[in-house]
Amino acid sequence: MQANKKHTTPLGIIEGFFGREWQWEDRTNYATFLARHGYDFYIYAPKSDKHLRMQWQQDWPTATQQKLIELRGSYKDAGIQFGIGLSPHEIYRDNSRDQRQHLKTRIQQLNNLQPDILCILFDDMRGDIPGLADIQIDIAHEAAALSTASRIIFCPTYYSFDPVLEKVFGKMPDNYWQTFAQKLDSQIDIFWTGEKVCSPDYTREHLLLVDELIGRKPFLWDNYPVNDGAVKSNLLQLRAFTQSHAQLEGHVAGHAVNPMNQPWLSQIPLASLPLAYQQAQNYSPESAFTLISNDLCGSALAQQLARDLAAFQDRGLKNLSDTEQLALRHSYSQFHSNPFAQEIIDWLDGVYLFDPACLTE
Repeated sequence: MQANKKHTTPLGIIEGFFGREWQWEDRTNYATFLARHGYDFYIYAPKSDKHLRMQWQQDWPTATQQKLIELRGSYKDAGIQFGIGLSPHEIYRDNSRDQRQHLKTRIQQLNNLQPDILCILFDDMRGDIPGLADIQIDIAHEAAALSTASRIIFCPTYYSFDPVLEKVFGKMPDNYWQTFAQKLDSQIDIFWTGEKVCSPDYTREHLLLVDELIGRKPFLWDNYPVNDGAVKSNLLQLRAFTQSHAQLEGHVAGHAVNPMNQPWLSQIPLASLPLAYQQAQNYSPESAFTLISNDLCGSALAQQLARDLAAFQDRGLKNLSDTEQLALRHSYSQFHSNPFAQEIIDWLDGVYLFDPACLTE
C-alpha cells in the first residue's frame, strides 16, 4: 500500500519508550516502511539508551556509533529525516560550568551523525524548581546554537494538562508555559501530548488553547500506540488512529508518534496516521484497519487479528484466561515465520511484561 502524500504537516515516529527496545534491524527496516507510508522523519530517542539520558555526558561506544552512522545512512537513502533525542537528565539541578561544557561536547558529538532534527527532552524529570523554565530555555538556546540540525524540538517537563505530571514530578512552577511563549526562540518547536499524557483524541479547541499558551502551534508527541507502562504493556494497541486525527492539518507544527515495544505490530496503527491526514473527513478508522492489516499481514492473519482485536486492545493479557491464551497461541502459531504473529506469541509468553527497573536505569 503506497501512500499518496497530500498533507503538509510533518509526520514521523519517535522511538521514545521505556522497556524492551527495538533491534537495529527493526530500526533500519523502518526507513523503508516510513517512506512507503508517507512519513517524513524518524527520531532515535529510546529511554533505554543511557548515553542519551542518565549518562548523557558520555559518547556511545564505537560499535554503537557505527550502528547509528549506518542507521542515519539508511534514512537518508530513503528520503526520511533523521533525528536524535537528547535528555540531559536533570542538568538544571546542577547548572554548573562543567555541565554546560558537557552539553557543548555532547552536541558536537551528535553533530557527527548529521541529524536533521535535534530534540532536547526534559520529560520524566523533577520539575518543582524555581526558575525552571528560564533555565531550560537557556539550555535549549545553547543546544540550538551548537547543533547543525535544521529543526530543534524542545520537550518541557510539563507537556500536558494531565495532573499526573505534577503528582509524579512535583508542582509545576508558576507561569511555566507562559515563559516559553515569551522567551523561547519562536523557531524552536515544543512537544505536547494533549490533554492527557496518553491522549486518545485532540480537539481543535484544545490545540488553539495550547497555541496561545506556549506561543506557537504544538508539535504533537502522540502516545498512541505506545504500550511501555505497567498498564499499557498489558495491551496490544492495533486499531487505526481515531477520526479526530483527520482534523489536525493546519493546527499542529508536526506530529510524532511513539510506537509500541513491538516494531512489527506497531506498523498496523502507524500506517493509518498518514491516511487520516490525507483523507480528512473521508477517513474511516475501521476501513483503514482492514485495508492496512490485509496489506501488511496478508488476508488470513488480518481476519484473525480482526477477530481478536478486542481481546488484545480492550481486555489485555491479564484478563485472558489460561484457556484463552492457549487458544490464541495455537491460532497464531499457524502463521509460520510471520513476524506479526511471532510478536503476538511473544506477548502472550510474557516477553514484553513491564519491568519497573526500566524507569531508573
